[in-house]
Amino acid sequence: MTENQLSRIIYECAIEVHRTLGGPGLLESVYEEALAWELSNKGLTVQRQLLLPIPYKGQTLASPLKIDLLVNEKVIVECKAAVKYNEIFEAQTLTYLRLTGLKLGLVINFGEKRVKDGIHRVVNGLEE
Repeated sequence: MTENQLSRIIYECAIEVHRTLGGPGLLESVYEEALAWELSNKGLTVQRQLLLPIPYKGQTLASPLKIDLLVNEKVIVECKAAVKYNEIFEAQTLTYLRLTGLKLGLVINFGEKRVKDGIHRVVNGLEE
């Protein structure tokens, strides 16, 4: 399954989570857990709060990267529950993509009134 195919499933699952939980107002971790459940229920492999080592000039830093969700080892999903979206979320996700060599990340802000307005694609060399 390609990154773009996965992103469509993630998008649909995020909308389902938001609708089922009644919209914004909950903690980020609640949305993350529910989204992980939805994705797993669709037969996808989901890793939560994945710690990845950060290489730096031939050594590994003591502070690892913490990725909210990694779907099918191809797509990084960063879950947010912010009242006001900040573009730094996308910059952070792009850094994660560069450090892991992955090509697609999604920042999903469940704090939006309509979650579809809070889904942002971040690409790192992905051919559309």
